[in-house]
Amino acid sequence: MAVSVSHVSFEHHASALGIGETEPRISWRFDGNAPNWTQSGYSIEVSRGAKAEPELFDFNSSDSVLVPWPTVSLASAEAATIRIRAYGAGDSPPTDWSDAFTVETGLLNEEVWEGAMMIAADKETEKDAPHQPVLLRKEFPVEEGIGSVRLYITSYGLYEAYINGKRVGNAVLAPGWQSYDHRLVYDTYDVTHLLDTGTNAIGIQVGEGWYSSRLGWNGGDRNIWGDTLGAMALLVIKSADGTKQTVSTDLSWQSGIGAILTSEIYDGENYDARLEQPGWATTEFDPSDWIGVKKLEAPYKRLVAPDGPPIRRMEEVELQEIFTSASGKTILDFGQNLVGWLRLKVDGPEGQSIRMVHTEVLENGEVATRPLRNATQTDTLTLAGKGVQTWEPAFTYHGFRYVQVDGWPTDSTPLDNNAVTAIVVHSDMQETGSFECSNALLNKLHQNVRWSMKGNFMSIPTDCPQRDERLGWTGDAHAFSPTANFLYDTSGFWRGWMKDVSSEQMANQSIPPVIVPVIPVVSSGGTTPTAVWGDVVVANPWNAYIASGDLIVLREQYKGAKAWLDTGIPRSEVGLWNHSYYQYGDWLDPLSPPDDPGNATTSSSLVSDAYLVYVTNLVAKMASALGLKDDAVYYSDWAAKIKTAFGNAWISADGMVANETQTGLTLPLFFDLFANDDHSAAAAERLQKIIADNEYLVGTGFAGTHLLGLTLTNYNLTSTFYRMILQTTVPSWLYQVVMNGTTTWERWDSMLANGTVNPGSMTSFNHYAFGSVANWIHQVVGGLAPAEPGWKTAKVNVVPGGNITEAKASYLSPYGTVSTDWKVDRHGFQLKLVVPPNMHADVTLPGSEKVKRVGSGRHEFSIPGYRMEG
Repeated sequence: MAVSVSHVSFEHHASALGIGETEPRISWRFDGNAPNWTQSGYSIEVSRGAKAEPELFDFNSSDSVLVPWPTVSLASAEAATIRIRAYGAGDSPPTDWSDAFTVETGLLNEEVWEGAMMIAADKETEKDAPHQPVLLRKEFPVEEGIGSVRLYITSYGLYEAYINGKRVGNAVLAPGWQSYDHRLVYDTYDVTHLLDTGTNAIGIQVGEGWYSSRLGWNGGDRNIWGDTLGAMALLVIKSADGTKQTVSTDLSWQSGIGAILTSEIYDGENYDARLEQPGWATTEFDPSDWIGVKKLEAPYKRLVAPDGPPIRRMEEVELQEIFTSASGKTILDFGQNLVGWLRLKVDGPEGQSIRMVHTEVLENGEVATRPLRNATQTDTLTLAGKGVQTWEPAFTYHGFRYVQVDGWPTDSTPLDNNAVTAIVVHSDMQETGSFECSNALLNKLHQNVRWSMKGNFMSIPTDCPQRDERLGWTGDAHAFSPTANFLYDTSGFWRGWMKDVSSEQMANQSIPPVIVPVIPVVSSGGTTPTAVWGDVVVANPWNAYIASGDLIVLREQYKGAKAWLDTGIPRSEVGLWNHSYYQYGDWLDPLSPPDDPGNATTSSSLVSDAYLVYVTNLVAKMASALGLKDDAVYYSDWAAKIKTAFGNAWISADGMVANETQTGLTLPLFFDLFANDDHSAAAAERLQKIIADNEYLVGTGFAGTHLLGLTLTNYNLTSTFYRMILQTTVPSWLYQVVMNGTTTWERWDSMLANGTVNPGSMTSFNHYAFGSVANWIHQVVGGLAPAEPGWKTAKVNVVPGGNITEAKASYLSPYGTVSTDWKVDRHGFQLKLVVPPNMHADVTLPGSEKVKRVGSGRHEFSIPGYRMEG
């Protein structure tokens, strides 16, 4: 099969419309299975403007990922079209020219916003109460000869925009959630197809979203970033002859209210269809009873183009079952714990109110609302009585599998899967990784991990999607990031969130907050330094670099990583942590009491000190990758000194750890903290014995779980972890599966064996942290990992076990798709490997230490007579 350039991208953008980079780096992937095809050079054709001649640039280089922009910088709102041709080394044929891919910048400075104002309805804002969404509108004329039209828009709150009554774009909950004190994302839309010659109308609906909705537990805080909903937009209309017309938010707009009474993140939406204003965003509408608008402080100094993708409707889930509970309640079961909302198609009498209570699980046959704490997750639709209505909430979302429905008009509309559909929403990241094997329970666990990631990657990485929390906990993100980076292209997602982490850190005396964006109810009195959670400023940039190979992303976060080590961490006289500070430690290990999740079996001080050595070494590696030789030596030396201090504090002269638990041994083993190999080997044997004595059940929490399997595999104890991961009693990963979980849980026993919900106040059934085990699944069962940053070379090292007789894994790398497909049968071990062009793979076969490097193409390996261990 010939080699072709299959996709061209810019920076880490899935869609390169309205980007913030003026010299965007270019990447391209390949299709084809030509053997040993490597790129020796490439050509880039750049077309700018309708009349300009294309520019052609030729390079002798094997690079095809994040190559430099080859010509002069793009101006604000300037587009260019790119084509790529790659040349094979030696006698390998070149590719044809790729399809044309367009990149276009957004508005890069205040001047090009043409004086657009942040406007709000000219009325008093609600006090200590939800803010009713507002409607903003304006009519304007457009002359003949429309060429192209762009809408640039953001809001204080969440927005939906309409032009001539038609929805702009397909993003929802836009512009997402950022640390609004530091960044406010604006979005760019091509709306050429929505405008007409003559009079047009634009409308913007704004809801409170995260900006001013209550956030946090025990009632939370309202109006954290502001108490008035507003929108800011600029419509740029270019004619075919190059003239330009602009329409911006200013004091000439009008405002009103519609059918949404309230729409809150935690508490759902209350919608009264009788109050709808049909056609409010069209020219046929009469706004004579609407009021004016007022000007709010403009966010120009904080405006940024998005790094990551928007939240979108990603899929639909059909209703699986309707039943009546013992108390007579009507309950819908969608068969999957998901994140999003319901879409209703319903007809009923005027004034009929349909109430929907969303929960993740049932308890005693009824919807279990206790785990929601102070969140209600309740939507209410009041019908207008004017025929069939299709409705979805606009500015809320829910985590749920079950919905209790009260007030459904069964006389006019049957309650069935034609009337009710679940809409799944999350950040629109490209799926990159896959896995399946011969063990159905392990496959289901992997599906559950993916569902939990989808449900919690909502513009930021949240801890759960249902209760009065849904916050960007940094420790969870730290533990899960390698798994996330395999399952999806998270490059832009992490880049945006980590900018917020860095901003919040620098505003807090170099201390990374435990949640980002920061909210007062969690961080009252200032954020205290915390290991693992704070270490996200080092580990996540490093993990992103390993996945993407992007040195610029690493450079952006290097200052924060250094600041955390240099001034953020309070230290003892020997350079370890000052243990007077609170630590989350091995949060939620299986033996922690329901009401005290931080009371783990492993000392939180040991955890913090071990991670300190680890992240210090990582900063040394970051410095080395960035070519900062002096820094690399400095932090490497510092890591060696505190490694010695750790040994003196926590490891005896004969190699015994002061706190010998699963986590207590995993961390010094994985972080290489023992004085010599003999002590490491003996500690690994003790870890294996502790696990065996515990009947191969899990004994780790947030700090140890994501490293446990990899540690055992590093010490040739993979068969031990196979026995662990295939256990089905609590605490284990598959316990959640056999208990009919469809996402991963916050606690190992979020649901008790008798079907009742764990009595602890933190009991989520959609929490991705313990799903971090999928990193081990991908690397060991699937046999796929990056051998170097950015996947230029893949590491292929399948270690069969657990009576799993076959498995497949694939990863859409920056070069193309690399995949493994192996089985063990009566003939032995067979592996099929596919490597994309311009990439290599280092292959180690089971039972061997020999590494064989192969190039692109299809490869088959076999070990006749092979029998698996464990």
